[in-house]
Amino acid sequence: MVAQCPRIVFVHGSVMGGRPTWSGQRSLGDRFEIDVVERPGFPPNPDVDHVDFEEHAALLAGSLSAEAHLVGHSYGGLISLLAAAAVPDRVRSLTVIEPPATGIAAGDPAADAFTREGIEWWQNGPTEDPDAFLRGFLTYVGSDYVPPTPLTSRLAQGARTLIVERGPWEAAIPFDVLAAAPFPTLVVSGAHHAAFDAVCDVLAARLGAERLELPGYGHTVQQHPEFNERLADFVLGAESLANG
Repeated sequence: MVAQCPRIVFVHGSVMGGRPTWSGQRSLGDRFEIDVVERPGFPPNPDVDHVDFEEHAALLAGSLSAEAHLVGHSYGGLISLLAAAAVPDRVRSLTVIEPPATGIAAGDPAADAFTREGIEWWQNGPTEDPDAFLRGFLTYVGSDYVPPTPLTSRLAQGARTLIVERGPWEAAIPFDVLAAAPFPTLVVSGAHHAAFDAVCDVLAARLGAERLELPGYGHTVQQHPEFNERLADFVLGAESLANG
C-alpha cells in the first residue's frame, strides 16, 4: 500500500486571498497534499458585508472532514487557532504566523498600541475609500508593500473585505483546550513588529509551542527562503509523533 501524503491546509489572512498568500508554498506539493483555503469575501467568492473570525473558524473546522496540518497567516492564524481548538481530533499540527490577537498580550506597550490604533482606524479611518483604507492599514501593520495605482480588482475586493473585519484584538483564545490538544504547535514571526512578537511570545509560552523567528520579510514570513523547509520538518515531525 502506498503511504498517503500528509495534508496541509493553508489559511490566508486579510487583503490577499489564498493563492497569492501561499504562492511560495506550491513547491511543497511534491511532498504533501496541499489545500489552499479561499475564505468568504475573497476571489473567486463574492463580496461580504462582514467578516468574523469566529464564523470563519467554524467554517474551517467544519471543512476538516479528515485530519490535516493547519497553517494560518495573520488573521488566518487567528482563525486557525480557533478552528484547531474546536476540532482537535482532526488536527495533526498547527502552525500560526503572526496572528494579530493582541488582546492576549494586553499590558505589553506595543500590543496595547496596536489594539488602540486598530480600533481608531476602523472607527475613524476612510472606510468609504477602500484604496485609502488599505494604504493606511499597511502602514499600521508595518508593511512596506506599496499597492499599485489603481488597485487591481483582487486587491480592491480584499480592501473592501478588510473594512468589514471584526477586530482581531477581540479574540479570546482557548488556551486550556489548545495546550491539552494532542498536536504540536509552531508559532512563527518575522522579528519586524514588537506587537506581533509579543503575541507570538505569549502563544508559545502558554501553549508550550515551538517558536521560530525568520527575519527580513516583514509580515509575509512565509516568503522567507527557509520557511518551507522549516515547515516541512515540523509537519513530518508531527506525523512521526502521531504515528508513534
